[in-house]
Amino acid sequence: MAANNKRPLSQGERFFTPGATGLRKAVEQRSAVPMTYLFTQVPRWVAPVLLVVLLLVGFAVTNPLGGVAALVVLAFVAWLAYLSWPSLRVSGKVLRVAMMTFLILLAATRFGLI
Repeated sequence: MAANNKRPLSQGERFFTPGATGLRKAVEQRSAVPMTYLFTQVPRWVAPVLLVVLLLVGFAVTNPLGGVAALVVLAFVAWLAYLSWPSLRVSGKVLRVAMMTFLILLAATRFGLI
């Protein structure tokens, strides 16, 4: 009989939000595969480096290409914020909303909307 090589979650930690229904449950279940792939199959440095490069492109390129780069970063940040929202304190929620607002404004300036 093979040994169980799975690492158990720490006491009190859950991968899914307990009692989640509807949209939250669907998003968490659909996010499980990409998150597992991102955090186990891709080298750890790829996601942060890619996000920094896209953010720098968003800052440096003043045309719609910069806006698209900022929107990609916004999508990733919003996805992670949505998944972590139930476990955040007020300060964490405010920080994530501020970051998303900044990225929306950056993309809007690159698209010439403001």
